[in-house]
Amino acid sequence: MSLVQVTDLSVEFGDLRAVDGLSFRLEQGAALALVGESGSGKSTVASALLGLHRGTGARVGGSIEVAGTDVQQASDDELRRLRGAKAAMVFQDPLSSLDPYYAIGDQIAEVYRVHTRVSRRAARARAVEVLDRVGIPDAQRRSRSRPHEFSGGMRQRALIAMALACEPDLLIADEPTTALDVTVQAQILDLLHTLREETGMGLLLVTHDVGVAAESVDEVLVMRHGRVVEHGPVAEVLDAPTEPYTRDLLAAVPRVDVRRTAPGVVSEAGAGDGGGAMPEASAEGAKAVSSGDGGAVSPGVAPGDAAAVPAGASARGTRDGSSGGSARGTRDGSAGGSAEGAEDVLSGGVAAAFPGVVSGDGGVGSSGGSAEGVEVVLSGGVAAAPPGAASGDGGAGSSGGSADRAEAASPATVTENARGVSSGASGDVVLEAAGLRREFGRGKRAFAAVDGVSLALRRGETLGIVGESGSGKTTLGRMLVGLLEPTAGEVRYEGHARVGVNPAVQMVFQDPVSSLNPRRSVGESIADPLRARGERDENRIRGRVTELLERVGLEGAHYDRYPHEFSGGQRQRVGIARAVAADPRVIVCDEPVSALDVTTQAQVVALLGELQRELGLALVFVAHDLAVVRQVSDRVAVMRRGRIVESGPADEVYDDPQDPYTKQLLAAVPALDPQVAARRRAARRELAAA
Repeated sequence: MSLVQVTDLSVEFGDLRAVDGLSFRLEQGAALALVGESGSGKSTVASALLGLHRGTGARVGGSIEVAGTDVQQASDDELRRLRGAKAAMVFQDPLSSLDPYYAIGDQIAEVYRVHTRVSRRAARARAVEVLDRVGIPDAQRRSRSRPHEFSGGMRQRALIAMALACEPDLLIADEPTTALDVTVQAQILDLLHTLREETGMGLLLVTHDVGVAAESVDEVLVMRHGRVVEHGPVAEVLDAPTEPYTRDLLAAVPRVDVRRTAPGVVSEAGAGDGGGAMPEASAEGAKAVSSGDGGAVSPGVAPGDAAAVPAGASARGTRDGSSGGSARGTRDGSAGGSAEGAEDVLSGGVAAAFPGVVSGDGGVGSSGGSAEGVEVVLSGGVAAAPPGAASGDGGAGSSGGSADRAEAASPATVTENARGVSSGASGDVVLEAAGLRREFGRGKRAFAAVDGVSLALRRGETLGIVGESGSGKTTLGRMLVGLLEPTAGEVRYEGHARVGVNPAVQMVFQDPVSSLNPRRSVGESIADPLRARGERDENRIRGRVTELLERVGLEGAHYDRYPHEFSGGQRQRVGIARAVAADPRVIVCDEPVSALDVTTQAQVVALLGELQRELGLALVFVAHDLAVVRQVSDRVAVMRRGRIVESGPADEVYDDPQDPYTKQLLAAVPALDPQVAARRRAARRELAAA
């Protein structure tokens, strides 16, 4: 008998049919991934397996059998015995899934006691045991910690430990690696694989990340609009997909081994073959459009249009307008279909400047540099660091790779100034940071989140900043904008030291929900930068906001709507519109595509690139997703523990990394080829055991 048997499952919420006629089975010890865009019904299916829709008003039809229990016919007592003991679920957001008031160990012990009726001491010992099993260091002590004292990866491990407490036959993992950096993601995936090998449990993985599925499962079930699009062994589905939508989904996956495409270029998605449509975000202010099952033309740029390459392109030709590569090395540039049409084109974390970020002014002047800290100048097609620059720590220091790249760069674009720091001899340097340091805390407890970072950014180029969570990326970005004042060092805009905030430098934040005021219409939020600059004519303000809304693919009629009335993708667009309202010259994007599905990521990247090309923007793109960063960046700086350990043109850093830490990050990126994924997993195990 199968561990899971689902037949003709349907789930309806009012008039919305979220799941429609889904059938599949999962055998003991096997792993199946439900893959699809946001809104495709994946999490709804996972919840239905445990009867979590009961009492919510949802109408559930069909047959569901899990570990011998008929979920549809089971009593409440039978469902309680099923949940936790035979089948357990790891939810997407560990912070909201864990009680903030209770110690981690106590929460795990409670689950164990409910199903086994053991003593408190025995349950506590079991909690420590499973925490140790999932790799929490010093499990005895950390079991007394509360959720806020754990990092994101540790909280995810704690949730997995809670699910494993009663040794279930089935583990349901709902987006277990969303928003985690690549190294933590690799650790979680390796952990799930090891647990499967050791316990023989079945795994149902819910994910929008095709690479995560390739790393983790035996079979893939692709969903769209609540229905099965394609189902089969993971190698077959990823290597030779039979459905246009699956091909579109794979083509939209950013590839760490594919060079950057021209900004704003997203080639045709499924044109001519019935592929899923990708809503537009056009240069002419076209609305987001879902064209059903037809192909979708890229925003404002003809597919393969090499002429779309913007000013500021790398001398090495990384902005060549190519469309990238596929899971099998034959990517056709299609960008995938949106499961929710216009609703989820740009979902995810974006917000821009608010009134406090749109005051002050910048000047014009020459570029400069810094003689302190880890000095990196990123301008004019060249990245340079002083020979022997120190790394973030003694364990993984830079071995001079950045300096080697500086020496290999074109001498026409690099000069040495009087302070011995490389600076751009050609092209306009619009933003510079010199010896930035930011400390939190005081005295002996002071911690340097950013430690001696210097960089320069040319007009029209994109600098990608990558690193693990806690490496100082966001702190650096906030100092560049002026939301944080550096403890030491300075930020210069067009050669002049910044005083306070500057409307010419704006920020796109990670979380669109918390960065938009829920009590104000989105039009009023977008209008803030205009009013802060002195505009008082309400007709002109409304006209400009309407223009901006249309520019990012929304409608002028959305002016009076509130954030809760929009999907995540639409809130993302609102944030971008608010950033552009200030007429910036630089936009710092802090994890703008974190936790988004791949087609939505492609739309965000396309829109930002299109705005960059048309407005001549310089972008600082902060992210932990190395594949996305490669697709958007001219050059890359790798941060670790507050310092830049390696930098250079994106192709050189990715194709020939010099620093051990950079190599570690690249090795942790999920591979679309299951065989490659298996080899990488084995290599990581050997490294961990060494």
